Amino acid sequence: MGRKNRGGRKGGDRKGGGGGDQRKPRTDSYRSYPDIPKTNEKLEAFYNSALPLDDTEKAEFWEALRKELPNSFRFCGSKGHAVAVKRLLETRYAPEISKIEHFNGDVVQAPQPVPWYPDQLAYSMTTPKQVVRKFPPFASFQKFLVSETSVGNISRQELVSMIPPLVMDLKPGMTVLDLCAAPGSKSAQLLEMIHSGEEARIRKFMESFGEASLPTNEPEDVDPAEDSADDGRATGLLIANDVEYKRCHMLVHQLKRLSSPNLIVTNHDATLFPPLRISPDPSNPKLARYLKFDRILADVPCSGDGTLRKNVDLWKNWQPGNALGLHNTQIRILVRALQMLKVGGRVVFSTCSMNPVENESVVVSAIERCGGPDVVDIIDCKDKLPLLKRYPGMHQWKIMDKSGRIWNNWEEVQKHVTEGGQAPGKISHTMFPRPDSSDCSGLPLDRCMRVYAHQQDTGGFFITVLEKKKEFKAKEEAKSQLVTPSAPKAEVSAPVSDSATATKEEIVEESKATLGQPTDEVPSVGSKRTLEGETEQEPERKRQRTETPPAEKIENIVQAVTEAEPSKPKTAQTESLAVTDSPAPNASTDKRVKRTEGAYEEPFKYLPADHEVIQNIRAFYKISPRFPSDRFMVRNAVGEPAKAIYYSSQLVREILVENEGRGVKFIHGGLKMFMKQDAPSAEVCRWRIQSEGLPIIAGYIGRERVIRLTNKETLHMLLKEMFPKFVNDDWKKLNEIGERTREIGMGCCLLSIEPDGSDPEFSERMVLPLWKSYHSLNLMLPKEDRSAMMVRLFNDTSPVINRTLKESAKLEAAAAVADVDEEDGGAKIEDGDVDVDVNMNDGDGEVDDAVTTEEAATIVET
Repeated sequence: MGRKNRGGRKGGDRKGGGGGDQRKPRTDSYRSYPDIPKTNEKLEAFYNSALPLDDTEKAEFWEALRKELPNSFRFCGSKGHAVAVKRLLETRYAPEISKIEHFNGDVVQAPQPVPWYPDQLAYSMTTPKQVVRKFPPFASFQKFLVSETSVGNISRQELVSMIPPLVMDLKPGMTVLDLCAAPGSKSAQLLEMIHSGEEARIRKFMESFGEASLPTNEPEDVDPAEDSADDGRATGLLIANDVEYKRCHMLVHQLKRLSSPNLIVTNHDATLFPPLRISPDPSNPKLARYLKFDRILADVPCSGDGTLRKNVDLWKNWQPGNALGLHNTQIRILVRALQMLKVGGRVVFSTCSMNPVENESVVVSAIERCGGPDVVDIIDCKDKLPLLKRYPGMHQWKIMDKSGRIWNNWEEVQKHVTEGGQAPGKISHTMFPRPDSSDCSGLPLDRCMRVYAHQQDTGGFFITVLEKKKEFKAKEEAKSQLVTPSAPKAEVSAPVSDSATATKEEIVEESKATLGQPTDEVPSVGSKRTLEGETEQEPERKRQRTETPPAEKIENIVQAVTEAEPSKPKTAQTESLAVTDSPAPNASTDKRVKRTEGAYEEPFKYLPADHEVIQNIRAFYKISPRFPSDRFMVRNAVGEPAKAIYYSSQLVREILVENEGRGVKFIHGGLKMFMKQDAPSAEVCRWRIQSEGLPIIAGYIGRERVIRLTNKETLHMLLKEMFPKFVNDDWKKLNEIGERTREIGMGCCLLSIEPDGSDPEFSERMVLPLWKSYHSLNLMLPKEDRSAMMVRLFNDTSPVINRTLKESAKLEAAAAVADVDEEDGGAKIEDGDVDVDVNMNDGDGEVDDAVTTEEAATIVET
């Protein structure tokens, strides 16, 4: 993405105070950089020899890689909501774009649906950027795209990146782990699947008990028996993990838009992801239980050469050593994933690399370490995404070493060394196809999927689905045996430069982890694709540990440690995998946990169901007794509501409570449900409903706090102006909701949007938070949500009117006059005369629904 060069002062370089215009000639604000040559001798030599493509197809392959990658995006959220937003593209924007003609008379192509994506909720656009900038219909569409992306209705995501979640066979109620989750686009897909059909299920459950519920956009063809354990609320779980602390907060930012109480974000090395304790079985409370996952996504760090179309720097930076150095890390991540999987569960392993050393050889090595084909099976996914063009995985492949030499098999490497040649760096026997004597020589690797750029105008990608057939104990990590003339029996370890000292240090680190003591993490470099709009690096990097000790060393350490813990089952995943920065074993998380970057994380403290604040909230909003009271929590060491109250699912609660003080690095859990707000009187509840928590609780709010809106223009009026005055006869301007808003008590209430069907473009049902005060009525929405809704519903791109800012300007002008008067003996109004506790940020670094001091002051209106 091009950025303007804003160097220098505004207005040019002025010299002197007079004597004519001394400014330099104005230049183009966009700095032009020389194009990177899209050639790389080693890269082309390797893939010309490695990929089973004929000459014609190889030419198409390289031609596609040298073209710019099309823009792509998908519609997010519940299916009903996604279809409603998609309809706007089809009816409002696509027809206008299709009227544009190139200078040669060719018609510009509007964004096209991706044929293989379910329900055609993904689109691709090949229009050049200069066309997008030039024509107004594209500018209008671009504003729509940006605004809907900012509120989470659209995800700008590379097409091939959408594939792994789609082949997981994920169903509501399942527990899912995304081991290398940042930046979060795939995690968002997984969350949507966990909540699939939830709105309709809740509605049916409430109607079955004779309780009215608010209307939804979700289609009604759902099975009420599916994921029915919690009155229709989703019971599944997604744990999104990343090794980098800052990227974990990026995950929180991306995923909070989906308003899920079933989400946990953690900060761990994927090769050492800790076992998570859950509540013990009531029949045997002394036996500790650990969470096993139904599905795990291992989209591992890789060399990233499948992203050549987007990360053009790879053309000059690609080296075969990039992939060789990540091979062992990828195996360890996949083995760890299989260890944490339930029997019958599935792992989806994927990379944005085309190199078999990061793909097929990793799959073979991981299955080999886990016990072979009797323990782990490769699932055939031909029936998944039938319109997706793909190649099968390879049974035979070649390896290029750091010098650029290509090796056909391990025997060739051994022969070269035996004859006195120098051992190729980073090469190991696990990188090559297995000989016929191996149990893993006949693995059905053709069931893996390879996607190439020329097949459907995408990036390159590798995906495979593995199913765990029974429990296992992983074998020790194999080491390469190279026999040299000078030392016939000597071991030469092919992976990264290890020494006896380093090995001892690694074991010490793992023993520390076992005992819950601080450990030193050694991150390494691997590439993961960026979220659209994120600043790209050269190439984009994601840190990951590369010299993690084999899990078997850890297990040996743990065996000695856990003998003293009779409550721990022999089959449980080892406590040694819990890496922590806490100061001592079993340190309490009552204190903030300090991260390596110097940031702090507040602990999670659940409130008792009979807590006074919770009871007051329930009474004010007339919340149905069917909504649980024991899942509200705060994030502070005191454990009392201060600024925000969070809500989580039952399983999230169980995990956060059971693993407190065990060194698990929790970054985020649940969602923000209530924010403390200064109230205009003692009778008004001081806790307003946060917009991200509204979809969860809206259906349980009593009718006494609900206002129903059916007129499109009434909604437009409320969206366009913040804090409109509501005095005397102003209620009459609010059409069908005027009388109801006059009668309802002050404080937070719900505005239920229920279109009457008279306008086909106004059919989306939704619920919004509304705040009524003495003299104003305001939708409690972030400004970007207001703007996006105005564009979506009314095609209105005009700025939101903030009456309080206008009044603030008047106050500032009056204050300036007062300053002058004070010089003549008059009085001066100080800023401190109005004491307003804005409470718009609860210390977690996130800005909440209302955004300015003036707006908060208007809410108070004492």
